[in-house]
Amino acid sequence: MAKGYRAVRRDQPFLLPPDMRDWLPADHGVWLFIDAVAQLETAALHARRRTGGAGAPGFDPEMLLTLLMWGYARGVTSSRRLEEACWLDVSFRVICAGDVPDHVTIARFRRDFPGVIGDLFAQVLVLCARLGMGEVGVIALDGTKVRANAAMSANRAEDQLAGLAAAMVAAHGEADAAEDALHGPGRRGDRVPPRPRGGSAGGTRAERIARALAGLRAERSAAEAAARDKRRARAGAAAAGKPGRPPAGAEVELARGRVARAEAAHQATIAAWQARAAAALAGGARGQGLPGKPPLPASQSARVVRARQGLARAQARAAARTPGRAARRAKPAANITDPDSRLMPGAHGGFLQGYNAQNVTSSDGLIIAAELTASANDVAWFEPMVRHAEAAAELITRHKPPAAGDSPGPDGPAPGGARLIGLILADAGYLSEGNLAAAGPDRLIATGKHRNLEKAAKAAGTAGHDRGADRQPSQGSELIAAMTARLRTQEGITSYRQRGHIAETPHGYIKNVMGLRQLKLRGNEAAAAEWKFAAAVCNIAKAISSGRLTPATLAQLAT
Repeated sequence: MAKGYRAVRRDQPFLLPPDMRDWLPADHGVWLFIDAVAQLETAALHARRRTGGAGAPGFDPEMLLTLLMWGYARGVTSSRRLEEACWLDVSFRVICAGDVPDHVTIARFRRDFPGVIGDLFAQVLVLCARLGMGEVGVIALDGTKVRANAAMSANRAEDQLAGLAAAMVAAHGEADAAEDALHGPGRRGDRVPPRPRGGSAGGTRAERIARALAGLRAERSAAEAAARDKRRARAGAAAAGKPGRPPAGAEVELARGRVARAEAAHQATIAAWQARAAAALAGGARGQGLPGKPPLPASQSARVVRARQGLARAQARAAARTPGRAARRAKPAANITDPDSRLMPGAHGGFLQGYNAQNVTSSDGLIIAAELTASANDVAWFEPMVRHAEAAAELITRHKPPAAGDSPGPDGPAPGGARLIGLILADAGYLSEGNLAAAGPDRLIATGKHRNLEKAAKAAGTAGHDRGADRQPSQGSELIAAMTARLRTQEGITSYRQRGHIAETPHGYIKNVMGLRQLKLRGNEAAAAEWKFAAAVCNIAKAISSGRLTPATLAQLAT
């Protein structure tokens, strides 16, 4: 039983220790983030700040960088929430040393990401390499969709964008005329900034609409050119007698001809039976003397039914291939909030307005290359990401502490990245003959669902030997057939099973632990910088959780 109640004295002068270093335990993660940023070269951040002029002193860029890194690691990415956390959360208050920056300062600092994040990501990679991280013997490439800072409802078709642009031009003309009538020709009236300060997607609403309209027209021109080339290729194939699906109208006519022939043949069968029955009746036959069972009506004839079903399918395909129907079904659109973002299929069905993030991860969980693309398809990004991974492998090897018996590497030459990487793992989204044949390290690219390949291997008794190499997959390429056979072997199964853990763990950490399911910055360049920044934060968090980044190891690096 309690003796009484503790006094609630909110007027006490001070309860926290006078030294901020005593506010949190010495092993708290925020101290490691502060010390890790202190190891980075931040001259590029200081170069973007102006000092020496009139006014109050500015905020230290290293402090703002640490604040953003710690915020992203804790799932706090909004500039307003970061400002609030600096008042309410002791760890954030320690970072800013009680001098809380306002959300505008934080947002403007983050807006400058595109110019410095590439170098910052490389420096974090070097820091992790100096701690002994970055096992590139087996690496994995994977893509994930991430939401843009734009709503799907902001998508507009070309005619809508043209209407908006025309309406804004007319509205500007009316406003000019009204202001001239109010203030007189040549006078401005009150002074209003011509445009607000915005993010790197930048520009006024009219400029964003113009960008979206220009991009949409360029995409339409490219699509029309591709359609023309496809029609010419099909026409050439038809002239050469090569097999292929006929044009929509011709396919329907052929199906109608099959229906007419089937109905005519059935009617001829009915007429022949009726003629035989009439002859039998004329000869005095009764009952059992009639010529067999009478034929079914045409609507119940199997041949006629199949022909009519084929006609229905041909008409449905023709309707789907009609330009007007196709345009209504998948009308090109651009987003007026973030014109660089695209409507993409989500991971669990449905669609999202966003980007396609590409990460290459080492076997010990370090993101060694990160990019953000506006392409929903992964296949075109295999070779570029492999080149990035090779450059990262060279960088890691140059700064990684040498193992026993190795020569020192920080200043010495490093072998090529392609020779440092042992095996690249990728899912079926990267499958193509070009990616299989491209120069570079050894690779395993799935030719289908890996569980299906394993089931097929077990069913055929191929796990552990190469009898499955003679089995041809559904794809007709020798390269794909060879990859399928390799993935069905025990070695291929064992190697490819590593892909899920290596590739998808960082994506899960960024989205679920860091909470970054939607980007804050707009425009491909700025959004790509934010994603690469999140990857750098993920690498520091991985170094801490793995026990590589500790006060002791940081002290060794400092010396």
